[in-house]
Amino acid sequence: MAITASMVKELRERTGAGMMDCKKALVEHNGDMEKSIEFLREKGLAKAAKKAGRIAAEGLVATCVTDDHKCASVVEVNSETDFVAKNDIFKTYVKDVAEQAVKTEAADIDAFLNDKWSIDPSKTVSEVLTDQIAKIGENMNIRRFEKFVADDSFITSYIHAGGKIGVLVEMTGEATDATLECAKNLAMQVAAVTPKYISRDEVDADFIEKEKEVLKQQAKNENPDKPDNIIEKMIIGRVNKMLKEICLLDQPYVKDGDLTVSKYIASVAKETGSELAIKRYVRFETGEGLEKKEENFAEEVAKQMQ
Repeated sequence: MAITASMVKELRERTGAGMMDCKKALVEHNGDMEKSIEFLREKGLAKAAKKAGRIAAEGLVATCVTDDHKCASVVEVNSETDFVAKNDIFKTYVKDVAEQAVKTEAADIDAFLNDKWSIDPSKTVSEVLTDQIAKIGENMNIRRFEKFVADDSFITSYIHAGGKIGVLVEMTGEATDATLECAKNLAMQVAAVTPKYISRDEVDADFIEKEKEVLKQQAKNENPDKPDNIIEKMIIGRVNKMLKEICLLDQPYVKDGDLTVSKYIASVAKETGSELAIKRYVRFETGEGLEKKEENFAEEVAKQMQ
């Protein structure tokens, strides 16, 4: 029997399941609407779709680094509540997603969701996500991932607060105990201080000019009687202060405030005889930029028991 667009539309409206899932169900059941609905319910697809409108802004970040430190991934998987984010089933699933991301060739999240699930290649990443939604009983979302592949460099990772923040750092040089410790310390720095750039060289000139204008107006408002040449000196000082806050190499090193990050790297490079430099980093924080719903713990518990 030919499956028409109107049949797929009707099944979607009656179950809330995804278009491809609806088409597959209809094909497998020769267009029988009721059997297709039953199939989707049994698979948990209809249930998962009904939850899709709920805000998923809690969750976990996880990383995975290969043994040779040449490949690594970081992923963010969201849930509706922090209660579920602490669930061992959810934690294991997020760990599996991070391991999947290390193996993927996908360039974006849509392609990643269409990957074959490495643990069970008969399913896609998206289908396994749907299964987890049905099992856990909350809306969930693989929000983002990033994969680093090193050549003349090495990668390490750091997870903060049990999965609230995850960082990857890639450095030039050889992976030894000492250099890996250095990279780990820098990942902790990135987690704690949230730099926007590695060095001043990366900061866009237009951004600095705009900041100067803002700072100039602030300085004039605060010091209306000061001449322009003094205001200009104040602006230079404030710009330098801002750059020290947003540029990783200029930041005070969190484990030794007498050093900048740049000087810390130089000291490790001297001790190890390595050509050490930060090549790139990425920092994920759970739920950043997402709207979160307010819910108290008692309500979360009651919801889980229903």
